[in-house]
Amino acid sequence: MKTKHYFLMIIAISFLSIAARRAIIADDIVGTWKYLISDVPPEYESGFLVFEMKDNKTTGYVEGGEKIEMKELMVGGGKVTFSTENQGGVFKYALEQKGDTLKGLISSQYGDFPIRAVKGAK
Repeated sequence: MKTKHYFLMIIAISFLSIAARRAIIADDIVGTWKYLISDVPPEYESGFLVFEMKDNKTTGYVEGGEKIEMKELMVGGGKVTFSTENQGGVFKYALEQKGDTLKGLISSQYGDFPIRAVKGAK
């Protein structure tokens, strides 16, 4: 009988630790990330990616001269994707997260541009 209780406790603890790990991973993106874009004019070269949690949903915006809302934001499995839109067109971001660094590409009608972002201190 005791063996059955121990087994059930181990299963319950395993489920709780998996759920807690997922919450920690999702919260890793929340914050302000300073970015640098390669091969673009200086006025577009740097700014901030800001990720927030609102109503248990990750939202965000890009701030580089003006504040532009992230659309279709997806975060999971170490990947972050979203798009932005302004007078210059639509820009699609595909990033990989490794710790406090995001690296990837921005795709647009003007071509693809490498981007790197580092998370600011909490």
